Amino acid sequence: MQVRLLLGAFLIAVRKRHIQYMQEALKEAQKAFDEDEVPVGAVIVYKDRIISRGHNQVERLKDPTAHAEMIAITGATNYLNTKWLNAASLYVTIEPCSMCAGALVLARIKNLYFAAKDPKTGACGSITNIANHKKLNHRIKVKSGILKEECSFLLREFFSRIRSSRRAGSRVLSDSLAGKKKRFNKSTK
Repeated sequence: MQVRLLLGAFLIAVRKRHIQYMQEALKEAQKAFDEDEVPVGAVIVYKDRIISRGHNQVERLKDPTAHAEMIAITGATNYLNTKWLNAASLYVTIEPCSMCAGALVLARIKNLYFAAKDPKTGACGSITNIANHKKLNHRIKVKSGILKEECSFLLREFFSRIRSSRRAGSRVLSDSLAGKKKRFNKSTK
């Protein structure tokens, strides 16, 4: 009975830590959102400390590789002064794409925790599984679903905002074109 209680308390403490780290990744995603970037955030944890953070900066840097995970990996390898992250864990708000999953394998990260699955580009189980591909030289322990709703909400909100601004932009454009057409018709009479 006492062993069961201790195990339960331990599992609750571990879950709390996972939630805390994912909340930090979510803060990074919010930074991306505020900068009109796709809101993805990541943190890398080593020995129970966050050693690196990243959020998408593709638009700002005009760099298609400037994903949150890639920025966090670079920060962590610089911090530890090594190319291997085999004792570190990555927390990221959405399932990594093939580029990021490949980089995580190459960095030999130990654990990957992601919030929401990505049915379009997810490469850790959704459309392919680079993180646990039997032909690769490293496999990553993967767990998903931590703060899934909160992270998914931020992504939905971002893309909803994009769609709304495109619709508004197309209305402005069509109104502008209609005005030019009226002016053109008057000038040709």
